[in-house]
Amino acid sequence: MRRKFVAGNWKMNGSANSIRELLQGIREGAAEVAAVELAVFPSFVYLGLVEQQLSDSSVGWGAQNLSEHASGAHTGEVAGSMLQDFHCDYVIVGHSERRTLYGETDEIVARKFATARKIGLKPILCVGETLQEREQGVTEAVVERQIKAVLDLEGISGFADAVIAYEPVWAIGTGRTATAGQAQEVHAFIRAKLAQLDSALASQVCILYGGSMKAANAAELLAMPDIDGGLIGGASLEAKEFLAIAKAGC
Repeated sequence: MRRKFVAGNWKMNGSANSIRELLQGIREGAAEVAAVELAVFPSFVYLGLVEQQLSDSSVGWGAQNLSEHASGAHTGEVAGSMLQDFHCDYVIVGHSERRTLYGETDEIVARKFATARKIGLKPILCVGETLQEREQGVTEAVVERQIKAVLDLEGISGFADAVIAYEPVWAIGTGRTATAGQAQEVHAFIRAKLAQLDSALASQVCILYGGSMKAANAAELLAMPDIDGGLIGGASLEAKEFLAIAKAGC
């Protein structure tokens, strides 16, 4: 039985004071949703603060990105070993904003995935299609291509200690959400593709939905058989809303 997982991607939001308040609220409510795994993903500069606030709690944390390089002349980048210094559990790779705004290719994302695994960080691999790609009927082809880049580099065993997040790009921060049925179709497709290589592993892989999930629609989405949780954006910036989403998965 796969445990539900609700992850809060704070993106480029927050201040020291607002984060302290947010974390206090999450800590206070975490016991009520103990059946669901929780994790938060702050900007790099707040990882130390998050570690201080959560180190004695059940809530995990991670980073929103990492460099594919171990060290060197890469101004502005952050190495995985630096994330280890803050005892991160996870790191997001291939978020649609990194792909579309910063030009990260499938191959770059795959290398970041491999780098994370190599040093013991659990990657959350984001995949998903744009509105144009969905309207063209190529959603499955896009998602398969994005996953194949990782499979070509890491093999199916690479997903034994990884999470996948399906995020339809057209539903991120737009207020639009894929219907539960639409989301389930893609989640089932992803699991079936992995099952072609290792059915036992595929049955255990956690696949999150990341596309404007909020308290109002979380129960319907999380009731789907292949949706194992959510990668939450804006709704994760309010403790009450974030915990309500998690409660829907209990």
